Amino acid sequence: MLADAIELARNAVRAVADDAAVGAHRGVVAEGEWAASHRFAARLPGYRGWEWNVVVAACPGADSATVSELALLPGADALLAPPWIPWEDRVQSGDLMPGDLLPPKHDDERLVPGYLETGDPAVDEAAGEIGLGRQQLMSREGRLAAAERWSEGDFGPRSPMAAAAPAPCATCGFYLPLEGALRAAFGVCGNEYSADGHVVHAGFGCGAHSDTELPSGAGSPQYDPFDDGVVEVVDVPGQRD
Repeated sequence: MLADAIELARNAVRAVADDAAVGAHRGVVAEGEWAASHRFAARLPGYRGWEWNVVVAACPGADSATVSELALLPGADALLAPPWIPWEDRVQSGDLMPGDLLPPKHDDERLVPGYLETGDPAVDEAAGEIGLGRQQLMSREGRLAAAERWSEGDFGPRSPMAAAAPAPCATCGFYLPLEGALRAAFGVCGNEYSADGHVVHAGFGCGAHSDTELPSGAGSPQYDPFDDGVVEVVDVPGQRD
């Protein structure tokens, strides 16, 4: 009885929508022992793939089904809005443009007050000697997060460029190590023909390593010189010069 209540469910939708908004019947699903859901295609602008869902029910011994509830729900191929992401979480690396302001998050774990020890010996030693410091400094968590991003990025030890390099950056004369806790693993490339100005992992590498040498036999093949200033004059019988 519940499965056969197609017209009852369709008329329930027609009571709240135009006839043209109710499409073909797309099936029925049992919702327990005494209820079932009928689905109809929704023909509404902006609701591609959505369905009218009508729940019909009947108690034991009933002669007919009744409409329990009705809703417009997304189907399997429905067009849906993307999940909501807060503004501060939508900003990605590279989004900041000249003139934009991007303050840090409240209680940003990447930063600690300047009067606290950061755990970076070089920073803490300098701050102690001077007696002054920046208002906020990068915390241990912030440095670890930065190190992870740099390691997994284009200038990390597992990048395609590093895999084809003859030697790592740590042995390159253009490699400028960072100061502080990140010195052991990161530096800045000073080669204008490579990753100039980028933070690179010590295990990164490229073909512009300072110790790179051309393979033996490299260069252009030898050919006999050709003098294009020499013109050969050929007499052709029967033709004028």
